[in-house]
Amino acid sequence: MLITPNPNKMFFLFILFFSTLISISANSWLGCWIGLEINLLSFIPLMSSPNNLLNSETSLKYFLTQSIASINFLFAILLNLFLMNFYFNNFFSIIINSAMLMKMGSFPFHFWFPNIMEGLSWINCFILMTWQKITPMILMAYYLNYNYLYIIMVFNVMVGAISSFGQTSLRKLMAFSSINNLGWMISSIIISENLWFIYFIFYSIFSFIMCFLFYIINSFYINQLFFFNMNFLIKISIMINFLSLGGLPPFLGFFPKWLIINYFMNHNFFIISFIFIMSSLILLFIYIRIIYSSLMFFSFKLKWFKIFLKNNYLIFIYFFNFISLLGLILSTFFF
Repeated sequence: MLITPNPNKMFFLFILFFSTLISISANSWLGCWIGLEINLLSFIPLMSSPNNLLNSETSLKYFLTQSIASINFLFAILLNLFLMNFYFNNFFSIIINSAMLMKMGSFPFHFWFPNIMEGLSWINCFILMTWQKITPMILMAYYLNYNYLYIIMVFNVMVGAISSFGQTSLRKLMAFSSINNLGWMISSIIISENLWFIYFIFYSIFSFIMCFLFYIINSFYINQLFFFNMNFLIKISIMINFLSLGGLPPFLGFFPKWLIINYFMNHNFFIISFIFIMSSLILLFIYIRIIYSSLMFFSFKLKWFKIFLKNNYLIFIYFFNFISLLGLILSTFFF
């Protein structure tokens, strides 16, 4: 199974990449806003797919929400320009942070995120969950409002965990997992930009592996994992990466969460640490229930249906799974 890139899509991917560089390297707020607009206009053509009926609705929803966030961001820029006053700094930072949170799909502006994820392909889901968060997160780091973001990150991990209950769609499950991890990302960028970079790299790797596995087995719903008589190694790979996303200690995904919890405990943020740990336990319960059912479920209904996968990239995923299993041992060398 080979992925053949479309030349037009590759061009828009190139523009998407450079729009992020424009925003994070701009020396003015207006340059950041221009980069965000280029990013929006380059991602919408990537969402187009003739095989997806939800395509036009998804593109329109994404365009409207991102446009509203951009208008709020522009309003904050103009407010700061004309009212350069100390008393408006707090209000200005809240508007900037809210606009960036809306762009990322964070609480309380998260309602659009699962619906749009449901109408995207797995490749676009990966871009929306990872790359599209880089620019808003870095722009938000320029003007952090700590009291506001402490509330937001706590609600993010709670909403992401609780809303995952009862989900039958894998894309919505990944969307709420992204909202949960966004709470961890916000906490990491409050602590240090280097810590945010570590967390983002780990989260991007695990998200890429999950989206790639779901892409090659063409699965979009949880019951497809139950019935398909697929390769056992792929099911094990899905299990390892689900548990890494949840932050189970033996796996590599626990390492960045360990750093964040360690900082919170050292600085006496015990309640925030407790909420973060409990949200991870809720997500792990949901993931383990899915994994247990997919591994143990036995049915003759589709026993004749056998999935044969020949993909040269699977060997790299198996190798990374082996590294992820040794995650806690590797993590100890960093301390």
